[in-house]
Amino acid sequence: MASNDYTRGEMNVDAQKSMFEGTMKAGAWGAIITLLMLAYATFTLSMGMQWLVALALCAGAGIVIGLGMGFGGAWIATIIALSGLAIFVQILIILFQMLL
Repeated sequence: MASNDYTRGEMNVDAQKSMFEGTMKAGAWGAIITLLMLAYATFTLSMGMQWLVALALCAGAGIVIGLGMGFGGAWIATIIALSGLAIFVQILIILFQMLL
């Protein structure tokens, strides 16, 4: 019979722990971004709110939620970048509407 080098409770689980924490953080980021996108769509399409007001409201809420959850500067940069992308898309929509 071969000797067993395994000792119960002495396995290094740092890699598994960091992978789990990263997966949970990515899931939380994705869930909150999805929630903010749905809120923006609801405000603009269903409630008839001006797109810039809805964008400011959702971006502000996103920053507050992210800071409350301890996401840090990367979260704020992501929200600002997504808001910039939304402004760019809205400008394109306005320009294409002028052509029609």
